[in-house]
Amino acid sequence: MGMYIASPTVAQAQQTDSTQAQTTPPQRWVVETKDGSVIQGVYLGQSDAGIRLLTNSAGEIVIPMSELKSFRILDERNFRNGEYWFENPNATRYLFSPSAYSLRKGEVYYQNTYLVINSLNYGVTDRFTIGAGFELISTFSGEPIFFITPKYSFPISENWNAGAGILYANAAMEDFSGLGIGYGIITYGNKDNNATLGVGYGYVDEEVSGKPVFTLSGMRRIGRKSALVTENWIVPVDGYYGIYSYGIRFMGEKITVDLAFLNNADIASEVLFIGVPYVDFVVKFGR
Repeated sequence: MGMYIASPTVAQAQQTDSTQAQTTPPQRWVVETKDGSVIQGVYLGQSDAGIRLLTNSAGEIVIPMSELKSFRILDERNFRNGEYWFENPNATRYLFSPSAYSLRKGEVYYQNTYLVINSLNYGVTDRFTIGAGFELISTFSGEPIFFITPKYSFPISENWNAGAGILYANAAMEDFSGLGIGYGIITYGNKDNNATLGVGYGYVDEEVSGKPVFTLSGMRRIGRKSALVTENWIVPVDGYYGIYSYGIRFMGEKITVDLAFLNNADIASEVLFIGVPYVDFVVKFGR
């Protein structure tokens, strides 16, 4: 996990002279300067002149303290074949349904689906996330559809996490109290490769379903900037009705774009064999 520290704390966080630098494992740093430059290299220590880094392209360089905006210490576990794989920026959600991972305190992400569904999620604590959003077309029509999505998550062990939450949606309509689902989830794996099982009970206009909804979703990172994503629902309609999806997620350090297909037996036979296209993007802010 990366750590951002503002420049005034560098001297406090790293009191390393040349002798200490030789006896402690090397650290890889990413330094951002005030002019927007981003430099990665092995930390060699600091002096009155500034921070010393050993870079692959320019050798040893010195970054003056007056030019330093922030730095991040890279986790060596995220290096694969000498290349740094940044942390998955969107591990808390698959396409629509959540995983049992949470945003960290102060983190925020904005999600847009089909260019019309907008949502914002905020990490209130490291375990509690609150989200809200609205649908754009209904807003212009005068009967806006809005929703809220609180979720609490907690670790069980190194590879297991659990959580619970609510999805509540409503519209500016008379005589309608909304719809939604209360759910519990459990996730196995890590933030790059995981699977999540969810169970919940839906409700419509104050009437709770007598049968549970099931979800089974998964994610597998296949490259530094890409992952495979699947999300599958089994809902109690005419017995039980299955909806499944599959797609690819393109990732940057602060943004993801999902290109996927939603499908089931009816869609495949009557609409499109490969399913209905699904598109969303997420932008992450904060830590």
